[in-house]
Amino acid sequence: GPVLKENLGYYINLYDIWSSYRPEDEGVMIAYTSVYGNTKKAVDMLAKKLEEKGVKVTVSDLARCDMAEAVEDAFRYGKIILATTTYNGDLFPFMREFVNELTERGYRNRKIGIVENGSWAPVAKNKIVKAFELCKNLEFAETVVTIHSAVKDDNIVQIKKLAEEMK
Repeated sequence: GPVLKENLGYYINLYDIWSSYRPEDEGVMIAYTSVYGNTKKAVDMLAKKLEEKGVKVTVSDLARCDMAEAVEDAFRYGKIILATTTYNGDLFPFMREFVNELTERGYRNRKIGIVENGSWAPVAKNKIVKAFELCKNLEFAETVVTIHSAVKDDNIVQIKKLAEEMK
């Protein structure tokens, strides 16, 4: 492998951050899946609210992005918002894969916000919380945005509250 001869302090600092599961940067990563565009609409609103508060935000559409880049961003920032639909009584497959990627790597020391969408019985929040139950030092936001198909007025209130809590 490569032999580092210069900037050793820089690389040792990165190793220290990564090995202790500390965030590299301040900000919020939003990872989402959206079947009909309604979860994406909520994510766009949430990202805008966070940016208005001066928060650095990165957004990943898990059905279209490079999964490795999304995982990297999840570890880069101290806060993450997972927004997904309920699909066949479980998480939408791309979100399930993403959550699995995080839990396999011992995701910890982060705050997690949740946006769930489901027409009849949204269960994404419960599935996400359960998936992370063996991970250490995670805090879940009190506010959960629960959408029933499309974003409604009460969801806009929830989105504002979640943005305030995750800033």
